[in-house]
Amino acid sequence: MSSAFSFSNRKPRSKISEWLFWAPPLLVVAMMVALYFYGPISQPLSYHHFADQRTIDGVPHAADVWSNLGFALVGLWGLIRLFPKRHLPQLHQGWPGYALFLIALIATAAGSSFYHWAPDNFRLIWDRLPIALACAGLLAAVHCETRRTGEGWTAAAALGLIAVASVGWWYVSDQLGQDDLRPYILLQCLPLVLIPLWQSAYRAPTADRKAFLLAIGCYVLAKAAELGDHALFDVLQVVSGHTLKHLFATLASAIIVWRLTQRVSVKKTQR
Repeated sequence: MSSAFSFSNRKPRSKISEWLFWAPPLLVVAMMVALYFYGPISQPLSYHHFADQRTIDGVPHAADVWSNLGFALVGLWGLIRLFPKRHLPQLHQGWPGYALFLIALIATAAGSSFYHWAPDNFRLIWDRLPIALACAGLLAAVHCETRRTGEGWTAAAALGLIAVASVGWWYVSDQLGQDDLRPYILLQCLPLVLIPLWQSAYRAPTADRKAFLLAIGCYVLAKAAELGDHALFDVLQVVSGHTLKHLFATLASAIIVWRLTQRVSVKKTQR
């Protein structure tokens, strides 16, 4: 295997490094406890009222619909480039999770377009479900490749079921009169904090850490743009915050796929 890509499974030498191994599970428990005591988190009543209501060429909410195309392009790009090289040592342990992530990106393009065409809670299931699966795929991929385990398919399947359950919990609780987004929110937050910790604890390649941190930064910008949907549209006029959310999230996924293609493009060093 190329010396440009390797993880270290050696035990850390410093107390700071030792804490990196304990931080992820402790953080997950702390977040779950905090959300439990915080109580149900409901979806805002105005959630479906997006800023950009323009119809273009017969497509309602056209900017929010068409801005999903990038997810499909990134997902297809990743599958075309990475599937033939999935058995390479730079990729094979994380491949099940990355495969779930790439397929989920394509599904996000379809599901989010379906939702934004005529927003309501039922259609929102098909928007949120692939997003949850994409988060689950990234968690499974980085968890397995940093630990150099062969349990990729098991991890991807288990986290995929958790992703489905998180969206199911929200929809069923909504039907019962008290919608609760806590599991879905937790699943979206976990990659943002766990992936950098895992990569630091197991000494992932520097290029991986930088790429994922850049992708996380873009995703944070996407969520900020989503919260500022109406305000940004009032200022910019031509594009809303929610459309920008799609574009920033597409960029985040593209950075991850680009990094993975760089891994498998590295030539083996001559001994």
